[in-house]
Amino acid sequence: MELHAIGGYSEVGKNMTGLSFNKESVIFDMGFFLPEIINFEEEIVQKNLISRDMMIKKGAIPNDNIIDHKSVKAIFISHCHLDHIGAIPFLAPRYDAPVISSPYTIDVIKKMMMEDKYHIKNHLKPVNLNSSFRINKDIEVELVGVTHSTAQPAILALHTPEGVIVYANDFKFDNHPVIGKVTNTKRLKELGKKGVKALIVESLYSDLDQKTPSEKVAREMLKEVLHGTENSGRAIFATTFASHIARLQSILDFGRDLRRKVVFVGRSFDKYVTAAERQKLVNFSKRALMLKYRNEIETFFRKLNRVRDKYLVICTGGQGEPNSILSRLVDGHFNFEFNLGDQVIFSNRVIPVDTNIENRRVIEDKLKEKKVRIFSNIHVSGHSSREDLRDLINILKPQNLFPTHAGYEKQKAFAELAEEEGYVKGQNVHLTGNGKSINF
Repeated sequence: MELHAIGGYSEVGKNMTGLSFNKESVIFDMGFFLPEIINFEEEIVQKNLISRDMMIKKGAIPNDNIIDHKSVKAIFISHCHLDHIGAIPFLAPRYDAPVISSPYTIDVIKKMMMEDKYHIKNHLKPVNLNSSFRINKDIEVELVGVTHSTAQPAILALHTPEGVIVYANDFKFDNHPVIGKVTNTKRLKELGKKGVKALIVESLYSDLDQKTPSEKVAREMLKEVLHGTENSGRAIFATTFASHIARLQSILDFGRDLRRKVVFVGRSFDKYVTAAERQKLVNFSKRALMLKYRNEIETFFRKLNRVRDKYLVICTGGQGEPNSILSRLVDGHFNFEFNLGDQVIFSNRVIPVDTNIENRRVIEDKLKEKKVRIFSNIHVSGHSSREDLRDLINILKPQNLFPTHAGYEKQKAFAELAEEEGYVKGQNVHLTGNGKSINF
């Protein structure tokens, strides 16, 4: 078998892996490199110059030339985050292959392409979690339910004549999820007993000596801030990832406890929340306002100036993105002024790349100048830490390990963990970078 490290092996994001066997291939994920998208997206949208070649040249999407496109029989998507689905409109049409994922993820992909006016020829096939879909006599994919920071994520188990390949990018073991079920460890143990030829697994926090806390912990942190601080007469803003449906549920619940009307501001919330409602995962629209058009957003913020303590605003901007709602508010693009004692809750962690770190520093500095109370890192990660990774290795007992979703230093930390469990770097722990292929 041959693994093709197309994207996500030299950076955080841009995830795309190819796997070839018996002259057939499959692909796992097709994602953006989010910092590069933030850097140049607005300019090329204005000039109507978006093209696949430009996106590849800029490093925003993977360069998939190392895999034989005609050999690809299916494209499997683990979950709906943009660093796993963002490149689908640009790259999927190069393949005569269906795109397969959970119903929620497929719904988000459709919504993404409809909003951005893309069309692809590939069949978009939803498959329920904890069930399988057969592509042909040699290829069957199983979507094992797992916990992560969005709805309906899956660990993908690819069954082939050459063995089972497990793709775990991204996951954590959360025993108390706010929405959805716990990870299907029973099925993972069964796969381990059957025999796993290779595990392709995230290594983003492989150097963090802990088990990643449950989403229930983040919910309690939010409760402590919203119920445990004085906020009467003050505006409250909260930011988090638009795809983090469980976190949005918690903020909505506590906002209503404060007798504030919750307002979602920004197009990205509409995309993810609408998909979640169609899948009957939540029912936000009956409990909150959803604002996505500029005129209604401007009207709302003029009103918020007068009745600051009647609303809790959930908006984009947790990474400090220059075009986010929070950044534009701070820069005075809406008719709203922050006052002394207003609150901004960052219910997310900064994606650890230089662009995001600097953008977030800038927006926090501007908020501090306005005497705003900042509550930072009211969050727990959706990614596996070192001890989650150790547990997965011991459950599956794979013959080969391929760390991904990070650069060399994180992969190196993963290799050190694997060596503690009896693996040997360079023999059955394979570290690599984008654009390389490994036979195993």
